[in-house]
Order: sequence, then structure tokens, then C-alpha cells
Amino acid sequence: MTAAGFDFGWAYWLLLAVALQRFVELWRARRNTRRLLARGGREVGREHYPLIVTLHTLWLLTLALMTAPNPPVNWGLIGVFGLLQVVRLWVLITLGGYWTTRIITLDDAPLLRKGPYRFLRHPNYVVVALEIPLLALILNLPVVALVFGMLNLLVLWMRIRIENRALAARRMAGGSAGRGNAVSSPLS
Repeated sequence: MTAAGFDFGWAYWLLLAVALQRFVELWRARRNTRRLLARGGREVGREHYPLIVTLHTLWLLTLALMTAPNPPVNWGLIGVFGLLQVVRLWVLITLGGYWTTRIITLDDAPLLRKGPYRFLRHPNYVVVALEIPLLALILNLPVVALVFGMLNLLVLWMRIRIENRALAARRMAGGSAGRGNAVSSPLS
């Protein structure tokens, strides 16, 4: 589709779909956060949250500004990205009302050991760590993939440390080193 010399190719449709997905997730996360806080939940690590939002916003903006409207299609990478979205949905369904983009801990909430949490302590972070560079690679932007992939790993390293400290008491109270119901990073 061309409007006034601008080609709105498949890459922009993909980015629009990802951005809409993130906005819907943010809406759901805010609703769940309010409910958890009303039940006595506590937010932990609030100071790093703007950094995460900024990183994800800059990632999407950089992709939008640097991609060609119709870069070469790599169906293999697109297929992997689609599988990651299935895992993301699995995480969202598993956590239900406990899923949020912030680290909210609720002392009486159980730590989940079902769904993807049977296999990984932080499955949504694995999804995010893979999809940030992967989406850039789909759009034929390897430098963006490397830069934002590394920045995201640094932020996730910080976030997971904060989250693990917040969940440590609940893990010990449950007598388990089992999986925790981790929250996801924003826009992811």
C-alpha cells in the first residue's frame, strides 16, 4: 500500500501487530497490578521499571525507523517468532490474574509449577530475550538485533535478580526450590 510515496509493506504490518499486542498486554498488566495491590501485594524493583519501558519503546521505534517496508522474507525466523508468541500466550494463560509487567509479590499466592513454569523459572523472560533480537533479524537488521538483544539481557539480568530476591521467602516457605510465578517485562 502506497500513500504519498510511503510504502506500508509487510514489515510495518508486523510491527503494528507487535505494538498492538504490547498495548493489550499493558492494559491487562495494569488491571492485574491494581487487583494484586488491592489484595495486599507489594511492588518490588519499581526503580528499574522506567528503564524497561524505555528499552522496549526504543526497540520498537528503532525497528520502525530502520526497516525497509518489504525486507527479504525469512519464513524460518518468522516461524520461530510465531512459536515464541504461542509460548507467550501459554505464560499469560498460566499466570492469569497474576501476570503483570511489574514485580508484584503477594505473600499468600502460590508459586506456580504448572504450564511453562514446570520447565523454566522465568519462561516469559526467555521469550523476550529471544524475540527482541529475532524480530530485528526478521526485518534484516542484524546490528539492531545485537544492540537491543544485549541491552535487554543486561536489563533482564538486573530484573531477575530483584525478582528472585522478592520470591525467595515464598519459595522457602513452600519448602521448594520450585518455579516461581514470574512477571513479564513490559511490552513483551
